[in-house]
Amino acid sequence: MQRKFVFWSVFVLVLAVVILLSMGIVMLTSTGAFAQDNKGDPNYYLKRQLLWLGVGMLLCVIMAALDYRYLQKGWWLLYIGAAVLLVACFIPGIGAKLNGSHRWIRFGGQTLQPSELGKIAVVVALAWWFARKESDPLSFKKGFMIPLMGAGFIVALIAPEVDLGTSALIGGTTLIMMFVAGTRMPYLIALAGAGALGLAAAIRFVPERTGRFLAFMQPEKYADDAYQQMQGLIAFASGGIHGLGLGQGKQKFAYLPYAHTDFIFPMVGEEMGLLFTLLINVCFLLVLLAGAVIALRSQDRFGALLGFGLVSLLTLQAIVNIGVTTMLLPNKGLPLPFISYGGSNLALSLGIVGILISIYIRGFGEKSDPDGVRLQAKIKHRRTPRI
Repeated sequence: MQRKFVFWSVFVLVLAVVILLSMGIVMLTSTGAFAQDNKGDPNYYLKRQLLWLGVGMLLCVIMAALDYRYLQKGWWLLYIGAAVLLVACFIPGIGAKLNGSHRWIRFGGQTLQPSELGKIAVVVALAWWFARKESDPLSFKKGFMIPLMGAGFIVALIAPEVDLGTSALIGGTTLIMMFVAGTRMPYLIALAGAGALGLAAAIRFVPERTGRFLAFMQPEKYADDAYQQMQGLIAFASGGIHGLGLGQGKQKFAYLPYAHTDFIFPMVGEEMGLLFTLLINVCFLLVLLAGAVIALRSQDRFGALLGFGLVSLLTLQAIVNIGVTTMLLPNKGLPLPFISYGGSNLALSLGIVGILISIYIRGFGEKSDPDGVRLQAKIKHRRTPRI
């Protein structure tokens, strides 16, 4: 019974991702033709997204076929590689400055966003650390300070890119992984408080962030800074329950900036209606639940922590994007996984799905564990973690 339940979790995970990918391609077909800088080709962004979709599917298959435990051995290669690429964003001739941010590097005519790899590197490193026999999640040093410093180093490289959204996303995921690993609650509460103070300081001393926060609090008074989110709300209102019809949306005609990237969710609401926006929310909820089930049934502690961390990355990013575009959160540029245009995010999000499938295959899927007995249940820790 348990084996069948986890199998259905994998099926639900894949089905939800396929639905999200399909909606992303459909909406990009509708919005990409009217996006700025499309090089005069109405299918410019669609072609690039399909190319990255192919790369992502290949990466997904490779990660599913490989034993996820290789990541436990090679975590340091991933971590150092991500750090080097993040530093390269600031090297003239390699890094690319777009929209005032140093978030990209140029490679073979393509632009890559190393922070996407940095997010995964942090999750893998934290999973490796807390899975070590020597780790003690209740210790201040081993269970809090050292893993926090490991995550903080990558965040310190991302924040100067003017990418506070990804920095906050890594911080939130780190908090979740520490909680799951068994770090003491007072430490986590203090970390959450410090994170809130850090965001407050960024809002106070970074003019662009100050404007966005004030626009969130008083959109009518700060109409210029709230323009993007207000146009998003207009799109939702115009679409209603059933939508105006695919291709019939008006906001993509230069009214809503980044309609094919960060603000593609309102375009779904305008053209396809409330029912499809709810479907997207349901799909991400299914991704979260299915990923959590797979993580819980992992054969080892590393796989469990890795699964929880990766699925947290996907769903937290979706929550932030949906919250921003519905004006429940201050404006922050994070794409909607599987749907928004963006090659790096799409490819690595599919890579995450592949890793989750690999965790399943090496768990219940392996003949070496026919009864679904988790190795982590056989391992006795000096102090009992939450998983």
